[in-house]
Amino acid sequence: MSESDAGGRESGSGNRVSRSVEEFVGQLRSFTDRARGVVPFSLPRLPSPPGALSAAQLRAIDRAVRSQRQQIAAMTAQLQAFDEQLAVFERILDPLVEWSATWARLEESVADLVRRPGDPADPDDGTAGTTPRA
Repeated sequence: MSESDAGGRESGSGNRVSRSVEEFVGQLRSFTDRARGVVPFSLPRLPSPPGALSAAQLRAIDRAVRSQRQQIAAMTAQLQAFDEQLAVFERILDPLVEWSATWARLEESVADLVRRPGDPADPDDGTAGTTPRA
């Protein structure tokens, strides 16, 4: 046996392996093509270079994840700005609430001074809403 014979065997066995992989992929493709006709929904085609599809899928997933993280960062910034606006609005409302309560107390005290006993608008009189009996 010479070295060229041994080299020929190695390349022959390499050809057999690559040929068997090609046959397997071909059988897998034909199976998916036949299954596509049987199954009511469509199956995706088997990619020719599986490694390239995997890399493309990973790049697409990477872009999607980065995009989603950027969207979350933008939403976080918007929520932060909205929270700051609400804090300002809350600070503006505090004095208005106090002023409104003070005004209501003032109106009540002035109304007590102006009302007369027997006034139909006075609910504490006791005669409002009653009819005299005969």
